[in-house]
Amino acid sequence: MSKHPETLALHAGWRADPATKSVAVPIYQTTSYQFDDAAHASRLFGLQELGNIYTRIMNPTTDVLEKRVAALEGGVGALAVASGQAASAMAVQNLALAGDNIVSSTDLYGGTWNLFANTLRDQGIEVRFVDPADPEAFLRASDDRTRAWYAETLPNPKLEVFPIAEVAALGRPLGIPLIMDNTAAPLLVRPFDHGAAVEVLSTTKFLGGHGTSIGGIIVDGGNFDWAAHPARQPALHRPDPSYHGAVWAEAAKPMGPIAYILKARVTLLRDLGGALSPFNAFLTLQGIETLPLRMREHSRNAEIVADFLAGRAEVSRVIHPKHLAGAAAARTAKYLTRGHGGLVGFELAGGLEAGRRFIDALRMIYHVANIGDARSLAIHPASTTHSQLSVEDQLSTGVSPGYVRLSIGLEHPDDILEDLSRALDASGDVARPLAAE
Repeated sequence: MSKHPETLALHAGWRADPATKSVAVPIYQTTSYQFDDAAHASRLFGLQELGNIYTRIMNPTTDVLEKRVAALEGGVGALAVASGQAASAMAVQNLALAGDNIVSSTDLYGGTWNLFANTLRDQGIEVRFVDPADPEAFLRASDDRTRAWYAETLPNPKLEVFPIAEVAALGRPLGIPLIMDNTAAPLLVRPFDHGAAVEVLSTTKFLGGHGTSIGGIIVDGGNFDWAAHPARQPALHRPDPSYHGAVWAEAAKPMGPIAYILKARVTLLRDLGGALSPFNAFLTLQGIETLPLRMREHSRNAEIVADFLAGRAEVSRVIHPKHLAGAAAARTAKYLTRGHGGLVGFELAGGLEAGRRFIDALRMIYHVANIGDARSLAIHPASTTHSQLSVEDQLSTGVSPGYVRLSIGLEHPDDILEDLSRALDASGDVARPLAAE
């Protein structure tokens, strides 16, 4: 199979349906599957053979999605789940037990911050936050019960590329894997190439690309030696009573380097039930077929918008990988070699009120809580996606009262700039009421 993403997006994981010869991936809208005989069923339930048992655990449509994303990201296996949020939670829960901890970058999507700071804490998993500008901070925050490090490749909303290789290299000798959320940078960065062990992506965003389907996926890089670190990774080394004492770091070896993702499927997905709908898997596959084309256009249009905003008096600062300086600019040059992505942030000089007026003056760009859509989107994070955070925590993630985030779509750039220009004019004149239309 080709290594080129344009080809993988169309062909990885599928050729044709063996029964009907359908080229398009069918929607296998079924709950369960006929076993050949009693021995076949026994082998499947005993994990002596991998195959379809029940759609909560595995489905043929979803299987193609998993194989395709794993191929695109350079992993050995993947697990699709009901949402990106579920993927983030399960990626951590697969390693960290009650009493354990992980260390996370402060530069996070607001929903992930809330999951880590509150919900996981209530489950007995501590999350320690550190500034990713200093890779050594991950080491300093770790102890004997640290099971993983977590970060976003292109953090939303800060948009400063994470030092993947620098942090991954510090953790590997200690048996600490780096989990990377690659939602904002699929095809632009492959974290496994830089030492990450696990990836999560919200398929809702750029992978699907059409704003129709919620989903998430965990990808196993197959490049981490779990068996070498029994003390550091007890979740993969303690006997599992639900599988007659199977030790996942050893039991998975005959199937390949898939211990991490196999355990996630047959324990967490089985027991928590956050399965992806086959129909949503199908819709996401339709989006992935055009992902290489869309990421190029998202990146091109976003750069045009960032340059435009930099020349507007109403804007005090532009947040975009092209407009960074110092170490952040160096990381952009190192990692974002295939484009800068579709996200742009900016600070309005008029603060909170200017942000409200800007949002309300948009006519073409949608005001929604999403990114990665084919359409251009805008939101004010401080009052929406990051509103659960304290003011101090908002600032830690890169959100200020006047910050606006744009997800730039595939419209003609002239039309995007026209809408932004109108909204900026409105934001800059706080004395004049907004014109009714």
